Formats: sequence, C-alpha cells, structure tokens
Amino acid sequence: MEKRSKISTLKTKPKIIVVTGAESTGKSTLTEALANHFDVPFVPEFAREYVEKIKRKYNFHDVETIAGEQIEQLNALQHSAQPFIFIDTWLIITKIWFEVVFDAVPDWFSKEIQKTNIDLFLVCDIDLPWIPDPVRENGGEQRIILHNKYVQEIENYNFKYKIVRGKSEKRFQNALSFLNHLE
Repeated sequence: MEKRSKISTLKTKPKIIVVTGAESTGKSTLTEALANHFDVPFVPEFAREYVEKIKRKYNFHDVETIAGEQIEQLNALQHSAQPFIFIDTWLIITKIWFEVVFDAVPDWFSKEIQKTNIDLFLVCDIDLPWIPDPVRENGGEQRIILHNKYVQEIENYNFKYKIVRGKSEKRFQNALSFLNHLE
C-alpha cells in the first residue's frame, strides 16, 4: 500500500489580507479586484451597508453591532481551503471610529484584535481624491489624521502592513506585488 505524503494531507490556512485606509481611498474596489484576481472570497465592507440601512444617525451600539458582524464574517471564512481571504476594512478602523466619535471603545475590543491572525494589512494611501457621499464624514485634514491613526494602530498591534499607492491599475499592481512577496 502506497503512503500518502504528509505534506499533501496537511491543510493550510488561508492568508488573511485586510484592505484598509481612510475614506475614499479605493478600499472596496481594490478588495474586490484582488479577490477576483485570485478567484477567492472576500468580505465586503459591512459598516457602509449597515449605516445606509438604518436611516438615522448611528450610535455606539450600532458600531458595536458592525464590529460583531465583521468578526462573524471573518470567522466564517478563515478556515476555508482558499489561499487568501480579503477583507474590506476591519476592526482597526472600527476601533478608531469608536475613539474619534464616542471617545470610548468596548472592553473586549483590544483582545479581539490581538487574537486575530492577520497576515497583512494593505493600507490604501490618501493619494486619491476624497469624494463626498451621504455616509462619508472625514475629508480634508481629518482624512490625513485618520490615515495616520490607522497606520499607528496597526503598528501598535505589530501587524505587518504595506502602503498601497497609485491610481486604478497602478494601485492594483502595487498591491499584487506586495502579495506576491508575502511569506
């Protein structure tokens, strides 16, 4: 009887890539493009969908609900046999959102961030113009401040990250280059 190679029977976990950044930096477009390129699932941005549906000003509980859904969406995919899972935004942005808007963060938040194994954050640079819409709140100087806060928070948790720059295809190619060099 022929033995199967141990290597072929080991299940590898997918690399979890979070595409993040300030508003209007192409996160959703880049996330979907990367997922399509690798023919893998992605987790779309949930916060925008949620806030658009409630038809009122969001509150602390709403943002906590958004965070819970972000966790559930990742948990549903992280044990798949895919090589990558792409996530459009994630708890880092949500944590900063809590801090900036409510000056408070749920007690469980930091522990949840620490325990999640994110392989790489692709931080979309603010080199694209901010385009206002009914959900966006942070153009101008606030956008720069938030971009810097996101990078600082990623560094505080010791996650690996790369800044993705360029417009359209150039942005996609830059992100793809980072993924091709991911260990």
